[in-house]
Amino acid sequence: MDLLKKYELPAPKKQTPPMSTPKTTTLSTSTINPYFRSLLKLLEWPGPPTPISHYNSSTSPTKCNYYLLNPRKVYRIGEKLEVIIIARDHNGQPKQYGGDFFQAKLHSPALKAGVTGQVKDYRNGSYLVTFLLPWEGKAQVQIRLIHSSEAVDVLKRKREDYPEKAYFNGYFQLNGKSEVTECNLEVSGDEVCTYKYPSTGGTWQCRRPQTLPCNSLIYHSIGGFRTVTNHLEDSLLNSFVTDVVINGSVPSIYVTSDKTSVVLTSHLLVCRRGQEPRQPSGFYYNDRWTSLTCLGRHFPRPADALSCLKGKNIYMFGDSTLRQWFEYLESFISSLKRIDLHVNDLSGPLIAVDADAGLVMRWRAHGLPFRTTKTVMANIHDEVAHLAGIGGGPQTVIMLSLWAHFTTYPVRVYIERLERVRQEIRSLLLRSPETTVIIKSANTGYKSLYISDWLSLQLDMLLRAAFKGTGVIILDAWDMTSCHYLPDNIHPGPPVIKNEVDLMLSYICPK
Repeated sequence: MDLLKKYELPAPKKQTPPMSTPKTTTLSTSTINPYFRSLLKLLEWPGPPTPISHYNSSTSPTKCNYYLLNPRKVYRIGEKLEVIIIARDHNGQPKQYGGDFFQAKLHSPALKAGVTGQVKDYRNGSYLVTFLLPWEGKAQVQIRLIHSSEAVDVLKRKREDYPEKAYFNGYFQLNGKSEVTECNLEVSGDEVCTYKYPSTGGTWQCRRPQTLPCNSLIYHSIGGFRTVTNHLEDSLLNSFVTDVVINGSVPSIYVTSDKTSVVLTSHLLVCRRGQEPRQPSGFYYNDRWTSLTCLGRHFPRPADALSCLKGKNIYMFGDSTLRQWFEYLESFISSLKRIDLHVNDLSGPLIAVDADAGLVMRWRAHGLPFRTTKTVMANIHDEVAHLAGIGGGPQTVIMLSLWAHFTTYPVRVYIERLERVRQEIRSLLLRSPETTVIIKSANTGYKSLYISDWLSLQLDMLLRAAFKGTGVIILDAWDMTSCHYLPDNIHPGPPVIKNEVDLMLSYICPK
C-alpha cells in the first residue's frame, strides 16, 4: 500500500459501510502540513509482491535460520558482530522478498546484560543484523520473528481500512435515564453527536442516544475490539508464528578488553536537549543502563532523585507507560505524597507533592482516544489545550508519551495529532525556552492485530521525525524495553522503569 499516494487523494464523501467492508480514510492535502506529508515516506515497508492465498507460503519461524558472517576467534569491546538471517516459508523454501519483522538482541543472562541488534532488510529474503559488542564477557545472540511479512501486510491493511475496529462507549445520563452508545474519533451513521475542542480543532463523536440529548454525555470507557480478519489472516497472526525465537548456528562468544578496545563513552557529552539517540542508544550491564547517546547518571538513593527534582513543577501527559514513571517516583521518594482527587487512577488526573522540597508532580491521560475503564468524560483533557495553558520556565518539566492508543487508527490520525502537539510545543519553547520537554518513545511488548510492536514502531518513527530539531528530548524507551532479560511487556518491570527514570533525571540534572 502506497500511503503517500493514498493520502494525497481528495477526501471522499462520508459513507456508512458495515464493519465487514473496509472504511477507507484519506487525507486531503489541504488539511496537513507538507512537512508531515513527507513523513509518510518513512513508513515504506516491503511486503509480498502479490497477496498470498495459502498459509504455507508465509514465513515460518521454525524454518528460518541465521549464521555468523565472517566469524573470528577474538572479539573486542567496541567491535561489531554481524549475523545473516535467511527467511524460509513453511515448506522450507527460501523467501524471495523481504518485509519480515525481526527483533534481535545480544545478551548475557549471567551478567544481566543486553543490547539491541540493528536489522537491515535486503528485500530478497535475507537480512543483516549488526550488534555492537559493549561489554567484556560472554554474549549470545537471540533473534525473534515477531511477524512474517505476510502478517505485517495484514496489520498495514487493517490499520488503514478499519478505523472502527477498536471502539468506545459513551454513557449518557439525565433525569434518572441512561443510555450507552458507541463513540470514536469518527463513527458511522448520520445520527451522531460531535464534540469539538475549540482550542485544538479536535473532535470526538458518539452515536446519538435515542432519548437523551448530546450534552448528557457523562462517562467514557473502552467498548471492545471488532473482528476484521478472515481465517487465513488469523492464521498469519497466530501465536504459533508470532514472537517466536528462531534457530541459528551462532555459538556464544566471549568479548575481551585490552589496549585496542574502544572506550564507548569517552566521547559523550552530558545529557541535554537536541541530542539524537544513537543506534543502539545504550546497553544493559549488571542491570544498569549505560547510555550511548549522552553521559547518563544513576540515582541509587531517594535523596539523589529528590535533590534533582527539588523545586520542579512537573507535568506528565500520556499513557500508562508514562504513568509508571509517576508511580515509580511516588514510591521511591517517600516524602512525595499523593493527594486523593477521587478519580479513576487509570486516567487521572494524579498529583503528588513534597511541600518542603517545593516539588509538584502531576500525571493525566492524554486526550481521546484513550482506552480505559469507565471514567468521567470531563476528566480526560486534550493535551494540546493543557500545553497552551502552561507558562513554562527553568523549573518546569513537561513529559509526553503519545502513541499506544493510536495503533488501531490510520496513520493520518496520528500525524494530525503530532502536528497539533508539535505546534504547541514550539509555541511553549518560544515563550519559555528554558522549559524542559521530554518525549518518551514507544515501548515494545504488544503482539496483536490491534496493538502490535510493528504498529508501535511505525508511530515511533513518525514521533521521532516530527520532533527532530524542535529542542525537545527524545528518551529512547524502545531499546531499553527490547533488550532486557525480563519478558516483553508493554508495562516493563521495575528494573527497566528505574533505568528509564534515571535517564530522564539525567536530562533534568546532567551534573
